[in-house]
Amino acid sequence: MNYRSTRDNTINISSMDAIIKGISDEGGLFVPKSLPKFGNMEAFIGSPFSDIAYKVLSCFLTDYSEAELKFAVKNAYDDKFSSRDIVNIKKTNDAFFLELFHGPTSAFKDIALQIMPHLLQIALRNKEIKEKIVILVATSGDTGKAALEGFKDIEGIEVVVLYPNKGVSDIQRAQMQTQTGDNLHVIAINGNFDDAQNEVKNIFSDKKYNKELLDKGFRLSSANSINIGRLIPQITYYFYGYLKMLENGEIEKDEKINVVVPTGNFGNILAAYYAKEMGLPVNHFICASNDNNVLTDFFNQGEYNRNRELLLTSSPSMDILISSNLERFIYHILGEDERLVNQKMKELKENGKYCMDKISDELISGEYINEKEVSFWIGKVYKEENYVMDPHTAVAYGAYQKYIQRTKDQHKTLIASTASPYKFPKKVLNSMGIKVPDNDFLAMEVLEKNSLAKFPKKLRELKELPIIHDIVVEKNDIKKTIEELLEGRNSCDSN
Repeated sequence: MNYRSTRDNTINISSMDAIIKGISDEGGLFVPKSLPKFGNMEAFIGSPFSDIAYKVLSCFLTDYSEAELKFAVKNAYDDKFSSRDIVNIKKTNDAFFLELFHGPTSAFKDIALQIMPHLLQIALRNKEIKEKIVILVATSGDTGKAALEGFKDIEGIEVVVLYPNKGVSDIQRAQMQTQTGDNLHVIAINGNFDDAQNEVKNIFSDKKYNKELLDKGFRLSSANSINIGRLIPQITYYFYGYLKMLENGEIEKDEKINVVVPTGNFGNILAAYYAKEMGLPVNHFICASNDNNVLTDFFNQGEYNRNRELLLTSSPSMDILISSNLERFIYHILGEDERLVNQKMKELKENGKYCMDKISDELISGEYINEKEVSFWIGKVYKEENYVMDPHTAVAYGAYQKYIQRTKDQHKTLIASTASPYKFPKKVLNSMGIKVPDNDFLAMEVLEKNSLAKFPKKLRELKELPIIHDIVVEKNDIKKTIEELLEGRNSCDSN
């Protein structure tokens, strides 16, 4: 399986090369030349998550050996997750929650970012790359911590995480600021997530800057979902969730389900779309947004328009106006027409918007949930089901409720539950109608006393950890700061 760019179909590189590069030189994203078929799904009923992960990876990463992929899977999933099953499914009266937050950072990003470092390290060894790889990450909350945790102390790799100084929760901030690891660098920027993400893309496309870093022994790559090595592992849990529903007798063989995903950057729902193209029986996708509903407008009206104020919400991982992975999706929807993709991306860069024919309602629809509705659904599900959702999951559940009210669709539905409620304790407690302490750490303790949700050990320990990373910079100083941090590492290595 080789990979091309969404903006240049003549590119033809291996999966190892695509994972190392992260993003194509002209700014496009790598996509598989064809989407493989999963094969006989029923043969995997009852299989552990790791077996399904190996199956998915082997479909896409064909230049890795069987031993290499099994090594990566084992080291990613054997003992890093609080749930033996890696992913849990919780059933309520009208939906199935696919709990993706039982990893070391309590967010769905762990599932991909625990295995991606091993995939990258194997690729670097096989390709005999001598320079240090610099993983450059923009985060709206969860990806940064998951990347820091996944790549900490891995030889030959440095990690630089950029996050919006006022655009993450207190718990997310503490997770990043206290992260240990000699190869890790965390930078808060005075700006929003889109500013951070745009700067990452600008750095990747800045040939002069890349040459300067290369001359100093550093080669850039990414751990955001723009990297295909981050996206592919996410496909696994959609197959796993469906197979668990089959195993538990909740659905019949080949029965189609709906899939709801709360998303900002469109990576998580794109992984679900790839699963469908591989053979997962999906009836319909619901793309769930918060108040930053640029994706809702796109799917309902056919116009993608980022010319609006970015709002800070209780679901910060979705506070995004430029959904990078949507480029991959429209590449496929437009018949892999690189010319049209280039045109749309040029319009987005120059005018902040582009239009195209509305995508069929039969495939996907967009729904959005405001802050008041997030609180309502957290409270309602807690009171009626004794189940606690984080704000991102509440966005997905509320979107699902709007969808079924509008369509009366009766298909069984799998909802991606993307983060532990303990990462957003004040919003959750307030929504549950419980008095909220001023301190986030006290709020987590109150949440534990008032719910059945398990308090993740690493979040419990956060308040005792010292702050290690406290750099705050202006947007214009990001490149300079990165260079200074990397040069400092080089001098440390030589001592």
